[in-house]
Amino acid sequence: MAQISRRGLMSGTVGVGLAAGAATAKADSHAESARTLTRIAFGSCAKSQKPQPIWDAVLATEPDLFIFLGDNVYLDTRDPEVMRQRYAELAAQPGYQKLKATTPILAIWDDHDFGENDAGADYPMKEESRRQFLDFFGEAADSPRRTRDGIYTAHVFGPEGRRVQVILPDLRWNRTPLKSLELGDQDYETWVRARAAVGETTPGPYDRNPDLAATQLGERQWRWLEEQLTVPADIRVFGSSLQVVADFAGWEGWINFAHDHQRLIGAIRDKKANGLFCLSGDTHYGEISKLDVNVPYPLWDITSSGLTEVWPVTPPNALRVGGVFRDQNFGLLTIGWNGDSPTVLAEVRDVNGVVRLEQAIRVADLRV
Repeated sequence: MAQISRRGLMSGTVGVGLAAGAATAKADSHAESARTLTRIAFGSCAKSQKPQPIWDAVLATEPDLFIFLGDNVYLDTRDPEVMRQRYAELAAQPGYQKLKATTPILAIWDDHDFGENDAGADYPMKEESRRQFLDFFGEAADSPRRTRDGIYTAHVFGPEGRRVQVILPDLRWNRTPLKSLELGDQDYETWVRARAAVGETTPGPYDRNPDLAATQLGERQWRWLEEQLTVPADIRVFGSSLQVVADFAGWEGWINFAHDHQRLIGAIRDKKANGLFCLSGDTHYGEISKLDVNVPYPLWDITSSGLTEVWPVTPPNALRVGGVFRDQNFGLLTIGWNGDSPTVLAEVRDVNGVVRLEQAIRVADLRV
């Protein structure tokens, strides 16, 4: 829970300078780039076949931007017609229609809207999946996201002194195979539910991959990301489809790829990428994590999942701050621009808009 008051948070009295950046690195263009962001809503894991009442609560916050963090639809197919049907179902949701009409939307995918559960580089329909994803979210025909080795993107919003950079990496297009544990003949969801029913701890289906060549991003995307960390910004929102900070390797997450995990921390340090914190999805529960050992500054990760999906098991996470919210939820960032330093109130809210988890973050504390 928040350790400083909302009033104190929004006053923002601690000084912080603008992050230095290389003039040659650029964010992708966006029609709303001049907009000052004060409220950013975000979420993940929405099955298009289900009712989505949560949009009423999202819209009530009047967000300046909404970020989809993945599993925005559940394709789970190699059939282009099924893909089209899933997107048509999302488009027909009344709440989504209102969101699209009133709020700029950014999106990255996770496994199910990439194509298949826990899929990676070997998914054979990724070009078709990319085309349908970018068409649905209105990406221009000449967008660089259509020709990169993945749909990763970054944008900067707001004037100097109030610049918010949103970085969305693609953790699927180039991802090398996961290292699996032995589960017998069961798929992992059936296996986990069976163990939970008898009160047993679930180690999960995956393990850390010790191979330093294993990666989620691929080298070309890594070079792009490291350049983006030099772009001038007051606040950096790192929107990852998978948890960045949580230390449990049983399910998918950055912790399973040792080289990527350490390279991200090193890049933040080396590029002096001040003001960065993470948003993540995927888990089907909400939580807040904090890493403050062997990092250039405390690394926060606000996990919101899912918009429709709920998971009955809470894995261990030694870096969890506060509790876990296991029901439909979305996230909200409220940025205070008054005073010398930006401040952020990060919240996880339920389907009725009630705050279930919150954390106050002073951007002045996020400095190399």
